[in-house]
Amino acid sequence: MYPQSMQESIKRLDATRDARIKQGKIPLLGPEPKKELLHGFHPDYIQSSMRALSVGPNKGDQTPHEIADVLEAWPLADASRFDPAHPKFDVDVLVIGAGGAGVSAALVAAEHGAKVLTVTKLRIGDANTMMAQGGIQAADKANDSPERHYLDVLGGGHFKNVPELARALVSDAPGVIEWLEELGVMFDKEADGTMMTIHGGGTSRKRMHAARDYTGAEIMRTLRDEFRNRQLELVEYCVAVELLTDEKGACTGAAFVNLETQEHFTIRAKTTIIATGGCGRLHVQGFPCTNHYGATADGLVLAYRAGAKLGFIDTIQYHPTGAAYPEQIFGLLITEKVRGVGAHLVNAEGNRFIYELESRDVTASAIIRECKGRNLGVTTPTGRFGVWLDTPLIEVLKGPGAVKKNLPAMYHQYERFGIYMDKEPILTYPTQHYQNGGIIIKDSGETGVKNLYAAGEVAGGIHGRNRLMGNSLLDILVFGKRAGSAAAEAAKLVTLDGSGFKHVTAFESELKAASVPTERRSPMLLPEYRRDEFKTPLPFAALGCE
Repeated sequence: MYPQSMQESIKRLDATRDARIKQGKIPLLGPEPKKELLHGFHPDYIQSSMRALSVGPNKGDQTPHEIADVLEAWPLADASRFDPAHPKFDVDVLVIGAGGAGVSAALVAAEHGAKVLTVTKLRIGDANTMMAQGGIQAADKANDSPERHYLDVLGGGHFKNVPELARALVSDAPGVIEWLEELGVMFDKEADGTMMTIHGGGTSRKRMHAARDYTGAEIMRTLRDEFRNRQLELVEYCVAVELLTDEKGACTGAAFVNLETQEHFTIRAKTTIIATGGCGRLHVQGFPCTNHYGATADGLVLAYRAGAKLGFIDTIQYHPTGAAYPEQIFGLLITEKVRGVGAHLVNAEGNRFIYELESRDVTASAIIRECKGRNLGVTTPTGRFGVWLDTPLIEVLKGPGAVKKNLPAMYHQYERFGIYMDKEPILTYPTQHYQNGGIIIKDSGETGVKNLYAAGEVAGGIHGRNRLMGNSLLDILVFGKRAGSAAAEAAKLVTLDGSGFKHVTAFESELKAASVPTERRSPMLLPEYRRDEFKTPLPFAALGCE
């Protein structure tokens, strides 16, 4: 399926394979070369892509224009259409979002005796969790320890992580694997039942647990089944458009719109957990993304208006390996596991240029340098460019059938387009993948707003300025469980006294003083990809905004 213009480069790749095998491992970059590479080519360091926020708790802080546009925006919905005094539901714990973080939070909150309601924009499991491929980290082998894991996490995050959050992440990791195993997750194992583990980028030990290359889907399937088996309450296709607060600024629930019926309603809750995921569908700096359709930073917007401070909002993770060809899957994730099991990154001349398991930000920067700085990228018929992942090398290193065995989902994704990963390489280029920053939380998941908690990708500080592979699936479960537990216990002591949108009124005053255009509205809820001539009003166009 590759055109002749790309076939010539593949021939050069084939010709260098034996020499690359003999070469062995490329040395890791030292601190100064790594710093030079990041500052020269990582998108986070393009100052023109950022601006200082003019309103809210992070006023003066730099963030990408696309994130600033949703944080510095007027409410999408008309608050007068909601009746906080007569909520549709009255619960102990409200969970907004039903991905891995939200569902694990709901499961644990219910175990603590709380009356829990989970509300989600799309369906349960429509989340980045389902799309995670490579694995989940946990230091549970004899040659490893949470202390080693902790050092890897801090090193990967450039030592900017919030220490208490990184400590919680690695300390809970072995227990999370045990919990998932008990729930029925089918991890890869040796014939004797021993957990198989592999390396990920930036890891000093093999601690990546996987279920082939659909680990997130397997975890989400299991959590969803457990949620349904316990008959927990769920409302789907309803979007949170604003939080509710009392006179003292404590969170008292949220306001929602049903995307199917346009019903406007409120939910009163003693504690609320935001688990809405990240911001991939904002397409920062025009990058494609690996995220699910609903990842539009809604949780950041709602929490920010209520007074929650955000952290690390000037850094986005670009996964080094997104699909660059064929055009139909441009930007889709090519799991890091492809490199973990042996594939080399190779430029148009057939040469390696970086150790494949450097941390993600370093590897992504190296690929951008090959394509934009050195002009050694492979150009596609539509003018895009990328570098090769030498996937046939996996067959050479691990034997015939290794690609299909280790990467079945990835193999079938390319097979649909007549590309066979065990026989020919695949073209890759960085793609927006993860929101490094988010709502600042304590290790319990508690935010700066009383009775408001956050878990999963919507939270910030855990990973510092860069996340290592396998720590996001871990993150959503560690902090989902912690937030569920803390919110349920806190709810036992909360007495609700009034609900309203006073915080929204105050935020609107800031927007007016800063002369923010009134046509800029958020939360975004869903991205818009249609050409102008095909656009019709989306379901949320009737939310009441002028």
